[in-house]
Amino acid sequence: MSSYRHWQEYLKRDDFTYGQFGENLTVDGLADDEVCIGDRYEIGGAVWWLHAARDGENHPFAGEVRALLSQLPAGRSFVSYSRPSGVDRPGVDYTVSGRFSPERIRSLEPLPDADAYICGPSAFMRDMTGALDACGLPSSRIHTEVFGATSAVTPGVVTGSVRAPHQPAAPPGGRPGPSVAFARSGLIVPWHPDYGTLLGLAEACDVPVRWSCRTGICHTCETALLSGHVEYAPQPLEPPAGGSALICCSTPPADVVLDM
Repeated sequence: MSSYRHWQEYLKRDDFTYGQFGENLTVDGLADDEVCIGDRYEIGGAVWWLHAARDGENHPFAGEVRALLSQLPAGRSFVSYSRPSGVDRPGVDYTVSGRFSPERIRSLEPLPDADAYICGPSAFMRDMTGALDACGLPSSRIHTEVFGATSAVTPGVVTGSVRAPHQPAAPPGGRPGPSVAFARSGLIVPWHPDYGTLLGLAEACDVPVRWSCRTGICHTCETALLSGHVEYAPQPLEPPAGGSALICCSTPPADVVLDM
């Protein structure tokens, strides 16, 4: 929180909200000159470590993770070896054999308020994200990071969507607001404040979109604004390029057309 006070003073702004800088947790009393790499802090709840590997010889970070989990009273581990060797011990070195499938994820029955962090190849992350989504986890709680080579990222543009874009499954009641047109998806949807942001509306319609911070910092969600204009809350640290919008922290005061 002291960092917020510093940057508000430095930038002469008073509209910051917690999470503005993309952090998952905002704390106070942990100064930068007192916290060291390797320090660990427990913030309640259970921690699950789900890991897929080939066998005990090809299990990255196995020792480090086991040591860390042993220090967490609510730590749990579920390890899947796709091809365990003869020396790998079931129930000791690994939990189950076979690939880490979406069915296996669903069998663990993750709680809908859990946070999931997925790291791996694109196909693996796509399958796991789909499985977690089917279990009821909102997309805002599913965080991914590619492990390995990947293609360049075009902000706001995604290909290979799992579902075809559609009208919201349960649109909010009340008087509809301005229309939001997703040009690439061929979809026009009435805006409602319950969606929170244009990103929230896109997610409700399964319109493909890239995002990361959800607070106007990283510009990953920057999308071409073909028509209309948007309002920001909170204001992004840096404005997007002309003719673009940061949909993670913006709303439409009037009809808009987005290149999505």
